[in-house]
Amino acid sequence: MKLHELERNRGAKHERRRVGRGMGSGLGKTSGRGEKGQKARSGVSIPATFEGGQLPLYRRLPKRGFSNSDFKIRYATINVSDLNRFEDGSVVTPELLKETGLLKNQLDGVKVLGDGELEKKLTIKAHKFSRTAVEKIEKSGSKIEVI
Repeated sequence: MKLHELERNRGAKHERRRVGRGMGSGLGKTSGRGEKGQKARSGVSIPATFEGGQLPLYRRLPKRGFSNSDFKIRYATINVSDLNRFEDGSVVTPELLKETGLLKNQLDGVKVLGDGELEKKLTIKAHKFSRTAVEKIEKSGSKIEVI
C-alpha cells in the first residue's frame, strides 16, 4: 500500500448538518428545537442537576458526616536522591530547596521521602522524614534536624 492509495473508511466523512435551511432538510423553521421554552432559546445552559424547579435530589437527601479537609496539613515532598546535588557538609533547609528550584512551593512544610540513595554528608532540616529516609540519611553519615 502506498500513500496515494489510502482512502477513508466508508461513512467516515459526511456533510455538516445545516439547520434552519428550509426545504428538504427536515431541520428548517425551529431547527429541531421544538417550539418556545428555555431549550428553544440560544445560549441555554441548564445544569445537569436541575429538576425543573423541584427541590433537587442533592438538597432532599440528609447531610451526614464531617470533613476536616480544609485544615489538612499538606507537605511538599522531596526524595533523598534529589539531595545529592548539594556539596558535602552543606546545610539543606526548605529555603535552600526553594531557592535551587527543587521545591515549587513549601505548602505547610517539607517532608523528605526515602527514594534513591544519598552519597553526600549533609545536615538536612525539614518538618518530617519518612522511616526509610531516616535510615538512608543516617547510613550516609548525614544528620537530621526536625524543624
